[in-house]
Amino acid sequence: MHIPHTNLSPATLRAVVQEFVTRDGTDYSSVERRVENVLRQLEAGRVELHFDDQTETCNIVTVEDGENPPTDDVNGCR
Repeated sequence: MHIPHTNLSPATLRAVVQEFVTRDGTDYSSVERRVENVLRQLEAGRVELHFDDQTETCNIVTVEDGENPPTDDVNGCR
């Protein structure tokens, strides 16, 4: 289910994005840099926030993948 990122408070959105970018724990770049990158992509409309009812997790997917969002990582968001 698509969730407009503008419906979330700034603090909640940042927490969701931070959880997403640190989920795998294998990227050694700055967490803050990754969060800012994803926030810019959300604002630009290149990615969007989706909630998966089955796994009860939020995922960030590219707009092209929005119709059939993956349940894991998204290319370009990390």
